[in-house]
Amino acid sequence: MPAMSRGNYLLVPAVLAALILGAGGPAHAEKGFGGGTDGQTEQRADTSDDGTVSVTVGGVVFDRSKNGGGDSVGALTSSTSWSPPPCWYAPKYTPEQLQKYLEPIWEAGSTGYEWDAEQREKYNADDEKKGFNKDKSGKGYWWGSYVDKSYPPGWDSCDEDYFWVDLGDPPPADIENAVTPEVLAELAYAEIRVPGTEVTLAPAEATKVNLPTWAWLDGAEFKPVSVTASVPEVGVEATATAEPVSLRIEPGTPDAEVYPASGVCEIKDGRIGEPYAKGKANDTPPCGVKYLRSSGDGTFPLRATVTWEIHWTGSGGAGGDLPDGTFGATQDVVVQEIQAVNR
Repeated sequence: MPAMSRGNYLLVPAVLAALILGAGGPAHAEKGFGGGTDGQTEQRADTSDDGTVSVTVGGVVFDRSKNGGGDSVGALTSSTSWSPPPCWYAPKYTPEQLQKYLEPIWEAGSTGYEWDAEQREKYNADDEKKGFNKDKSGKGYWWGSYVDKSYPPGWDSCDEDYFWVDLGDPPPADIENAVTPEVLAELAYAEIRVPGTEVTLAPAEATKVNLPTWAWLDGAEFKPVSVTASVPEVGVEATATAEPVSLRIEPGTPDAEVYPASGVCEIKDGRIGEPYAKGKANDTPPCGVKYLRSSGDGTFPLRATVTWEIHWTGSGGAGGDLPDGTFGATQDVVVQEIQAVNR
């Protein structure tokens, strides 16, 4: 575990308590990557006049109004070893708020006289006018750490003490994961939800051995989705957009052939695969599978995985690409022998 500052060390009991209390609760479908380390920033939802819903989590506002919807939506999995930040730094306190938060801790004496004295000196606490940068009220914020409440590996790595950033200035370059447009884009990536990937098959009820099965996805559902993350206090934002590019089909048995041979169906004209039409029974589908043996009394677990390209744009003309994401699902396929009729 990385070294922790005394201030963050005080938060460990609260975090452990949250883990213990949450262990017995139900999983939440929109767990996401938000949340504050010490409860100072609560989750809040706001609805604008045009119906856009924004959610503030962990010092960051997420606008999910252009996200994927439906019962089968899910989060993307990075196609590489990259993962979104497990913790980050964002504006947390005004000078007055930080004073109100820290002074009761020092007065309680639980952190020790020596450390309390060092902290008072650091924040110039004895100066009524300039302590905690009160002479800069309205001109900046004390920044602090926030953590992904699913506690992924590295959640405890943001152990920098509170630091001051003037409005209009970027955060210190040597503090990793202090929110910038790129960091906000990475956090937005984690909040993207894409539609499920159950493909339409023809024949629909049961396919036949050695006959092509056509597969396709509804183009209306597979369109770009996006999430915008922002920190309004400092005027920084970024939008991460996911666009579907291909579908990979895995038949669930080695006794099968896929179309195309790579098993990857590229998106074309906003659609993945092509719906079956009457008269094409003997044609080779642009996307599909041919099973070479029966599934017997059972089924084959066909896996359909969509790859989504991720790009982002942000404040000041910033932008770029993030690792592709994937989301897939498995569906059972019945494969029957062709029944011959003897006369």
